[in-house]
Amino acid sequence: MSNKLDAGILVAHPLPRLPVGSDKEDRGAVLIVGGETVMAGAAILAGLAALRVGSGKLQICADRDGVAAMAVTVPEARIVPRRSRMRLGPLVKAAAGKASALVIGPGMDAMAHERRLALALLEATPECPAVIDAGALPDQSVQGLFSQLSGGRTIVTPHAGEMAAMLGRDKEAIKADPLSAARDASAILQAVVVLKGATTFVVSPDGAAWRHEGGVSGLGTSGSGDVLAGVIGGMLARGAAPVTAAMWGVVLHAQAGAMLAEQTPLGFLARDLLNVLPDALARLDATPDAVR
Repeated sequence: MSNKLDAGILVAHPLPRLPVGSDKEDRGAVLIVGGETVMAGAAILAGLAALRVGSGKLQICADRDGVAAMAVTVPEARIVPRRSRMRLGPLVKAAAGKASALVIGPGMDAMAHERRLALALLEATPECPAVIDAGALPDQSVQGLFSQLSGGRTIVTPHAGEMAAMLGRDKEAIKADPLSAARDASAILQAVVVLKGATTFVVSPDGAAWRHEGGVSGLGTSGSGDVLAGVIGGMLARGAAPVTAAMWGVVLHAQAGAMLAEQTPLGFLARDLLNVLPDALARLDATPDAVR
């Protein structure tokens, strides 16, 4: 059983209100920890999405070979060199200590050392909420430690294939009963789960569940999930609780897609979502009954 993620739910879970005259310090800082240089675009999409929904400051941890290019591409961000793929270096640890929210995983391969890095970041920042995506998602070998470190402050954002790998199940079994899979993962990980799909489920560790239906087909494009992870991370940085950040992130991502689909049903790019996110958020925050 799940509740429909609609206007009434968003009204019941409002975003924190920013003080009049708020500056970037009031709106929080996001740290994006992504993959190697060949997938640097994923971290860029996530980081810009966080800024587009109101996060005040952005740091991106980049492979050291790509720091210069990243700095030119995203002048709004402070770029932190990732000198080792095997451990948490002092520069990354210091950047994490300044963050209001973490987004770990965009562009990462599903490798053991990436999962260990995610655990090290969670251990180093016990009070900081985090979005865990893509290659940083915990497999069964690390789920016990992940649940201890999570404490309900993390949000994992798998699609059906990633959920199958996390739970050691067949992908078709996940697609046949996505809500059950999301509930199992949430209980195991002690994390909010956002199971992405045509119908997206948001599940909290206490078993409460919501579903969002009607996402446009155009959102099924490369980089779209990275934008969603960044949107949720931006909401966390602004002070939203994990469940609230997940709900608003899912709806806002879908709303941005719907706005683009009015002009181009298929063929818009993940980067195009960035340009409409502020307007989508303004509409949604002012009138939640505009939910699509």
